[in-house]
Amino acid sequence: MWGRADKAVKLLGRNIPSVLRMTEGVDPKISRRLCIKPQQDLQSKRRSASGVPGYKPTLWERRFLLWAGNFKKLEDIPETVSLDTVQAAKTNLRIKFSYVMIALTIVGCITMVIRGKQGMKRHESLTNINLEKKAQWKAEGASAKP
Repeated sequence: MWGRADKAVKLLGRNIPSVLRMTEGVDPKISRRLCIKPQQDLQSKRRSASGVPGYKPTLWERRFLLWAGNFKKLEDIPETVSLDTVQAAKTNLRIKFSYVMIALTIVGCITMVIRGKQGMKRHESLTNINLEKKAQWKAEGASAKP
């Protein structure tokens, strides 16, 4: 399959963009290994200084573990936990926080609708309020001029 592609590349010559010309004659399996991200960074975070797999959570991460329901008390949290557990707790809290924000948004919308309907019963509107303010400013301005 790649033999045909190489022949096409040779036939077209200069009409091929420089990016494609650079890959001429290169095995695609070899060039793909450059795109793979190294796993060493993740492994170094998962191992503590003693070499034992684990992650020493900060005070806030301990609270996250507690609030997410992974542990009952702050004292129950071990010295080292897996990084996956901490990330799962953070994700769980993000989801809970978004649910709370959704609920508060809905409550706020309902409150504004109710207050708007009450204002309409009292014949209040933004237009009337603005006209009253402008009339008041005009009266203040007229009394200050003499």
